[in-house]
Amino acid sequence: MIDLSEFQSISPYTDEEASVALGKLADHPLLSQFSSRFFPDESPDFLKLILKNIKTVDQFQELVMSRFVEWALTHTAKNFSYDGISNLDPQKRFLALSNHRDIILDPAITQLVLYKNGIPMTEIAVGDNLISSKEIEYLIRSNRMIKVIRGVSARELYLSSQMLSKYIRLNITNQRRSIWLAQRQGRTKDGFDTTEQGLLKMLDMSGTGDFQQNFEELNIIPMSISYEYEPCDILKARESVISRKHKYVKAEGEDFNSIVTGIMQQKGSIHMNIGTSLTSDEIAALVRLANSEVAYSAVPVTKNALPADVVARLDSVQADEVYGPYYNTTDDSYNAFRIISKIELPDSVQYRQIQVADADADRAQTLADSIYTAIKDQKGANFAEIAAKYGQSGEAVWFSTANFEG
Repeated sequence: MIDLSEFQSISPYTDEEASVALGKLADHPLLSQFSSRFFPDESPDFLKLILKNIKTVDQFQELVMSRFVEWALTHTAKNFSYDGISNLDPQKRFLALSNHRDIILDPAITQLVLYKNGIPMTEIAVGDNLISSKEIEYLIRSNRMIKVIRGVSARELYLSSQMLSKYIRLNITNQRRSIWLAQRQGRTKDGFDTTEQGLLKMLDMSGTGDFQQNFEELNIIPMSISYEYEPCDILKARESVISRKHKYVKAEGEDFNSIVTGIMQQKGSIHMNIGTSLTSDEIAALVRLANSEVAYSAVPVTKNALPADVVARLDSVQADEVYGPYYNTTDDSYNAFRIISKIELPDSVQYRQIQVADADADRAQTLADSIYTAIKDQKGANFAEIAAKYGQSGEAVWFSTANFEG
């Protein structure tokens, strides 16, 4: 059992907290209207009675949320399909990294698919801008919603991102609970689903290895959902047009209106795809999307390769320690860095090589093995003489840190 007390401000409600919150929600004056709309075959007090008697989050998701999503699919979709469910191991936790087209339905449909296939439902990362009232907070945090802090200062954003990153990693690496996370802040408005660089950096903040190791242990499963008719299409188009002229400012209650419109609007056919866990090669390509000014390399570097503001603080930071955030007056920015490790090595090495090239990979490997054997067996052999047999000089060359530090 891991201690998650430090994440109380962002974590979903516990069973006990959800029971109390849903009990309060049951007394909302408009609840009977919602009940009659989404549960028409039941009495107007149906939803109130259920909420009053719910004791666990699982009960809420099974008795209320799953039926709500099924209602939405039945009444607003022509058909719904999905594939890739076999890519998920029910015994292994994962980070579902998904595109984002609808505020509520993207993660809600995902939960229904998991539930119907006997796979534990995930926690869901949601921006706190959606919590426009206490009642909405009761609802979404009882549905395993993780609060993602938005609209704060640069320093506060860094600290909240650090907390979110740590929370996600602890849940997955300790096999506690899988997490659903949109690949970007906010819904896609232009139809192009791309992963934000800032999200990748956030996920890496809590890691203790190199970038690739940090991503590999998250067991990232790409997911995508597509709608024949884009949810909130007219609202998204309006926002996109206005944004071309000036900064778009949301009106009060606009997010709630988008939630309702997304649920009630006709969507045609809906399809969800569940991908396979990202491979090491795919993760290496993913990390490169972060566009660091200095491309990541596992090769140790000297201070000469680092920015001056980092160099000035190196001596006060230990290996595997994060420094910052701090304000850098030079470029008017807040920065932070982590030292993966410190090691003492020669600043240069001398080497000799014999290059092997062949259009046939097997022949090239056989030739390389034979050259290696000849050098290894003939300990006193002249390297240059062996290199000359293959048309090369075999001369010794010095290689220093200056060759790759730029």
